[in-house]
Amino acid sequence: MGLRPMRAINKNQLLFIEGDNMPKCLIVVDYQNDFVTGSLGYPAAAALEKNIAAKIAKYRESGDAIIFTLDTHGEDYSKTQEGRNLPVPHCIENTPGHALYGQVADMCLEGDKAFRKNTFGSGALYEYLKENRFDSIELVGVVSNICVISNAILAKTAQPETPIIVDSACTASNDADLHKAGLAVMAGLQIMVI
Repeated sequence: MGLRPMRAINKNQLLFIEGDNMPKCLIVVDYQNDFVTGSLGYPAAAALEKNIAAKIAKYRESGDAIIFTLDTHGEDYSKTQEGRNLPVPHCIENTPGHALYGQVADMCLEGDKAFRKNTFGSGALYEYLKENRFDSIELVGVVSNICVISNAILAKTAQPETPIIVDSACTASNDADLHKAGLAVMAGLQIMVI
């Protein structure tokens, strides 16, 4: 049995009591065209499609929460710090590369939360997780050593007593060594890597 909020004591404090399980949460990180087959695409990202789709279906069937993050840049991308360090325009808003990829796009429903972010981690996602407790939070998507790790750390910071999980079969990087290193760093931060 999980803990559920009983009542707010003040804005920053909740009193928790034993009760019905809270929902679990799946966060699908940046599984967008440009990271799969577009300007920053790589074969390992494309290979994740069926695993991520199966994970979404499992959470949907259980009635749990599903959240999507969308890497989102503007036409001024090349003038940003990220653009200067990674001079490959990608995920430009209102372009095909910005859209979710394949089956995952088809599985995103109108009521699902989606957070656009112009950097690796989503501050809005962090704020949302601070206010909305879950029994567990699982992350899948790309890129494991950049945006997945950034958002996993934000989730751990927002909910330090909630199990944060990263499924290694549902995340990848274009650099195998950095992928392994990213998973190892997350495990060292008490994020459960399965």
